[in-house]
Amino acid sequence: MHYRTLGGTGIHVSSLCLGAMMFGKWGNPDHAESIGIIHTALDAGVNIIDTADVYSGGESEVIVGKAIAGRRDDVILATKVSSPMGPGPNERGASRRWIVRACEESLRRLGTDHIDLYQVHRPDPATDLDDTLGALSDLVRAGKIRYAGSSTFAPSAIVQAQWTAERRQRERFVCEQPPYSLLSRGVEADVLPTCEAYRMGVLAWSPLAGGWLSGRWRRDAPGLSSHRTRTMPFRQTSAHYDLTVPGNQAKLDAATELARIAGEAGLTLIQLALAFVTSHPAVSAAIIGPRTAEHLHSQLSAADIVLEPAVLDRIDRIVAPGTDLNPDDAGYNAAVLSDPARRRRAAAR
Repeated sequence: MHYRTLGGTGIHVSSLCLGAMMFGKWGNPDHAESIGIIHTALDAGVNIIDTADVYSGGESEVIVGKAIAGRRDDVILATKVSSPMGPGPNERGASRRWIVRACEESLRRLGTDHIDLYQVHRPDPATDLDDTLGALSDLVRAGKIRYAGSSTFAPSAIVQAQWTAERRQRERFVCEQPPYSLLSRGVEADVLPTCEAYRMGVLAWSPLAGGWLSGRWRRDAPGLSSHRTRTMPFRQTSAHYDLTVPGNQAKLDAATELARIAGEAGLTLIQLALAFVTSHPAVSAAIIGPRTAEHLHSQLSAADIVLEPAVLDRIDRIVAPGTDLNPDDAGYNAAVLSDPARRRRAAAR
């Protein structure tokens, strides 16, 4: 297992980060089996675990807490806040009121007195960014979190957060968590260079493109479907997997070609996909999200693979650098683009 520094923090993290989204009712409801997967990853040298309060309604954090009991000092523990955790209008977002409460609840579920990396899961346009950073700064000073980070922020929002932290003397985001894979390379154009400029770590989520790069999705495969669309509430959309969507047709063609490249290089498609993500100099770790022990072993095998330049050149000819084959895979669409009222001048009265 290789280790890299997480941005400018001086913390060394494994090149593969264990994502815990699939532990609990969204993926594997067997706590003992999930704990065994976590222990296997730790024994293999993985030293960073990423979860979120929203994963299986907090169940993922409970499982992670059980798994790291007695091994807490060996784990860089990351979780996230801002996704809805209840029906109330204030049980979500990045307000001071919710961040403080949500942090306490995550600490309880995780069975720990501190979180190493506490990340804002998605931008909250309803909350002043200074208020969010102020709350996170107070949690750092209280010893409840060590560092703060962002997830799926646009480049302009990443820069705004850095400037706000400097101007207002707040704790800054030390890490960004963007979607990045062979099929979703849009962040190469702006997010990754911005993170490098501010010495931010990068934890890349969905390096297997939500299962598209597992090896199952190819032109000659019958009955294609995704486990995630059946179990995860915010994934139940045709945008990511419906093969009538042109962007998904492009993904299927690319996955088929990439599998051929992997085979000719003596690799599985999973190994090619993970090694591609970790080859980018801005990436600290690729987040793997196994649901079973078999999934974990197939992904851990990519930890020490370095792709030859000729292989990377062939990949570029299939999916151009800085390109998202399906724009819906970008992870976050700014309100200014999705809400017509934010991009059209009101009619004169």
